[in-house]
Amino acid sequence: MTAALTGIAAAAPAIAMLGMFACLIGGITLIVNNRDRRKGILMLVMAAVLLANVAIWTL
Repeated sequence: MTAALTGIAAAAPAIAMLGMFACLIGGITLIVNNRDRRKGILMLVMAAVLLANVAIWTL
């Protein structure tokens, strides 16, 4: 694997975790403010999927 791809592969879990936290905060905000409960729940599900992906990548 080239050096560029190795760097991207090392950064991918960190970027995914930032996305997971953004989805978690956004989903909770949507649910608490009663703006769009369905989208909030979907964002929480997406955060769980991202967390599972990072857990699988690190194993």
